[in-house]
Amino acid sequence: MLTLNCPICTQALRCDSSHRSWRCANGHTFDVAKQGYVNLLPVQNKRSKDPGDSKAMVLARAEFLRAKYYQPLADKIAQLVLNGKPQTLLDAGCGGGYYLRELLAQAEQRQQSLNCVGLDISKWAVQFAAKQSGSTQAPRVTWLVASNSQIPLPADSVDTLLCLFGFPVSTEFNRVLKPGGRLIMVDPASEHLLELKQIIYSQVHSKPEQLPVPADNWQLADEQRLTFVFELNQREHIQHLLAMTPHLYRASSQGRAKAAALEQITLTADMWVRTFVSAV
Repeated sequence: MLTLNCPICTQALRCDSSHRSWRCANGHTFDVAKQGYVNLLPVQNKRSKDPGDSKAMVLARAEFLRAKYYQPLADKIAQLVLNGKPQTLLDAGCGGGYYLRELLAQAEQRQQSLNCVGLDISKWAVQFAAKQSGSTQAPRVTWLVASNSQIPLPADSVDTLLCLFGFPVSTEFNRVLKPGGRLIMVDPASEHLLELKQIIYSQVHSKPEQLPVPADNWQLADEQRLTFVFELNQREHIQHLLAMTPHLYRASSQGRAKAAALEQITLTADMWVRTFVSAV
């Protein structure tokens, strides 16, 4: 298990013998929830009452990913991570933990040991992730409700950092990565879910491609474009996809009505999978 830092005073947190709470030398205490996670996001550090993905978004994403539509991405992440033979890994923005669970399963098949932290600002996501993992992965995964803006881990403590469709915080990522550590990021490319966008939006605007982290601070070590086609034949799976993305809220009522009427759609998954190393 990795060492944790107190989010209030940054002192080291120690887990008690019962594994029910974490406490620092200054007396700040954080209880472990019954599902197996610890909330290290103090009220004063929240920007809203319930930050991050809602419970509905978390459940929709879980159902969609459980159907294995994004399995090629899970396999690609596992390949990149495990070929580097890391010992410690942070999934910054872990959501419901799908990719981390897939990664751990493949690590077990390869008989590779991983010590992992799954972190997300959404308590619903972390609660779901911890509950799904159960006790079998407890020694290898520490589930945290926390923010990428204040990662409760010591400096130079992580070999590999994952940020999958997430919100990178360059300074914090640099701080927690060990010298020579890797940042692996996944971001949507220009054709990602284009067919769905063409249905729900009256006009699809293309955004200029740019790196997700500052070039002054990070060196691009590897860049791969992962593109594959998948078909949704169930209306509920289409709705799950919509509900797990910002498109549900960005689309007009007319666009949402068009999506609700869909019974089948063939979609393109188009993603950038990039590996960075620190340049500072």
